Amino acid sequence: MRWLTGWCGSSPGAGPGEVRPIAATVLWHGVSPLWAVGDWRPDEIRLVTLRPGAPAVVTTGPPSADTDPASAPAAAEPPGTVRLAVLGRCGASDAELAAGLATARGGAVRHLTTWPGSYTAVLRTGPRSTVLLTDLAGVLPVFHTPYEGGTAYATAALPLADLVGAPLDTGHLAARLACPESPEALGESTPYLGVRRVPPGHLLGIRNGRAHVTGYEPEQSGAPTPREEAPAVRELTRALLESVRCRVRASRPGAGRPRLGADLSYGTGSATVALLAAAVPIAPAPAAPVPPVAPAESPQPAPRSGAVKGSWARPADRADSAPSAPATPERLTAVTLPEEGPPGTELELPPLRQLLVPSPLPYAELAGLAGPEGPGAVPPGPLTDEPGTALVAAARLGHRFEAGGADHLTGYGARQVLDGHPARLADLVRAGRARRLAGPVTALAGAERAAATSAFGTVRTPLTVWRAAHRLARARYAEALDDAAVRLTVRHRTGGGSPGDRSVAELAWCVPGPAARWLSDDALSAVALRLRLAARAPAPAEPPGARRARQALHRHAAEYRTLLHAAEQQGQRLHAPFLDNQVVRAARLLPDETRLQPGARHALLRAVLAGATRTDLPPGWGPRPGRDAADRAGLHRAADGLAELFRAPLLAEAGLIDLPAVRTALATLRSTDPSPDTVAGLAELVSTELWLRRIHARRHGTSWTGLPTPPRQALARPA
Repeated sequence: MRWLTGWCGSSPGAGPGEVRPIAATVLWHGVSPLWAVGDWRPDEIRLVTLRPGAPAVVTTGPPSADTDPASAPAAAEPPGTVRLAVLGRCGASDAELAAGLATARGGAVRHLTTWPGSYTAVLRTGPRSTVLLTDLAGVLPVFHTPYEGGTAYATAALPLADLVGAPLDTGHLAARLACPESPEALGESTPYLGVRRVPPGHLLGIRNGRAHVTGYEPEQSGAPTPREEAPAVRELTRALLESVRCRVRASRPGAGRPRLGADLSYGTGSATVALLAAAVPIAPAPAAPVPPVAPAESPQPAPRSGAVKGSWARPADRADSAPSAPATPERLTAVTLPEEGPPGTELELPPLRQLLVPSPLPYAELAGLAGPEGPGAVPPGPLTDEPGTALVAAARLGHRFEAGGADHLTGYGARQVLDGHPARLADLVRAGRARRLAGPVTALAGAERAAATSAFGTVRTPLTVWRAAHRLARARYAEALDDAAVRLTVRHRTGGGSPGDRSVAELAWCVPGPAARWLSDDALSAVALRLRLAARAPAPAEPPGARRARQALHRHAAEYRTLLHAAEQQGQRLHAPFLDNQVVRAARLLPDETRLQPGARHALLRAVLAGATRTDLPPGWGPRPGRDAADRAGLHRAADGLAELFRAPLLAEAGLIDLPAVRTALATLRSTDPSPDTVAGLAELVSTELWLRRIHARRHGTSWTGLPTPPRQALARPA
């Protein structure tokens, strides 16, 4: 797991002492140091330094005494020096980074989040003044905690909990299981007591050791303004193209795997990314790290050749430059499940090399858990920063990604970024465009008619959804939270198996998660109290539909971050261009009525490919069947292992779950076909239990050197 960490104190004498992160690279010294921990590639670290009276200096890779004399521990930095660290995959040029730092020196920082790619920006404007910016989706969060009279920060929560000896916060785990998409229940807490999270779209400012969190992205207030579809699609095309290109052009060869891979197992989103990436030439990888670059404010003119008046020297004719090597064509490896041929074969899908790979079922790690190890056994798997449902499918996902490239492009986030959340129907009602509900509601009735059970249900669905949209548009925020608290405590279940029932359940300010039915009374009461306290706060100015869609995006990004950490432990980089800032901003320009039309995402992606002159769509383009069948089969096969996992679970020890109810649900897996809601809820419970066991099996202090060993603390019940 790669992460950044630093410390900012209130006085020059304060500091963490001899405590240092293990296997860390110092990015800058001083009273507010910054470290990069983990397997960072040299081109993923870019530093900009602006000193008074000198042009900005941009370097690539970790600093050294040769590239930056002030990087030495004892070196004195001139007053007024400003530094910017950009870590991750950023498509900005050196000139753009230098200009961005010059502008940020005046106080504006939002422009630091507008470059292509996915990266973390850290700005130091003084010896004891640091600013960190999160992304809009939540893939790259920032955490902070008080430490030694100042504030310690990091891009991972587990190392900070290791630093201060923070116990697990079971109240946060209860809220995560009960209302995973509700910031009213989760707040800024993390699974570690005392470690706080910076919300997506916000910045963490630390000055003289005191931390404050503010938003840099303006939120939508009031009714949504009408927008045009054509310019929004053009902006979406431009943003997605730039996000894909900056990954392809910076890809590097990996040990035992291709340079670049893509995933065709998740339908149109991943197929769109693969086709866009296949159109970008893959240049040869450099033999050595990129040397540091120090651009001047005004570039020096190139030498003239003298052959013709006004002509410029060719690069090959200059003594200080080498001829550029031609780009060698390299086919993109597109990994997919073996649905169209035997595993391990290659299909011709120009310009892609489509590889069919076998893939184990979800819960494969638990299929053989029942045995002599006993209830305290820790199933093998990665230790991530936070729990996530990717943990129950780590073997399935990892097996597929191993066949991909060292840089692997995915379509994660396409549904959450482009689709219209059902709650957006209420925004149309609030904006006085209730007639626009006719198309989405009619399409919903068609989906009911295709799957369904009775003619009465197909007649009832349009009226039920219509009423729910109007009810949410008129609902008061405080009353909605109080009502959600009551529903939790009385265990009122919403939703159902049909598309109409699920849409009606989503038309609310706060929606219980699929695992809420198995929580204990104490856990549900603690979460209900959080909701009632949040109801006393001022109501958000953001419309309910836009807010619910943003929360669903944040939850999906958190799940993807868990998968990202698991893949990084195998030396692989996963990329999700749909979750980049500029793609999220471009998607917000799409009209709500466009998003809510049936098949909107597939039509939008087809328009994006047409705008990028990609008309060679692969066979099977369009909606793909869901993954519920694989999840159900995995649950059936791992039924004995799941029963062993919940023989003496840590979730029950912490008082979070109703253990008899969970065991009853697991016992029915052998004889019945679980509903999608049951499958999702069990995935939440199982992944949290796996994460708890791996956290407890972990040795304290593995992230830092010089830490005292605190006494081991048991799980505390939620208060």
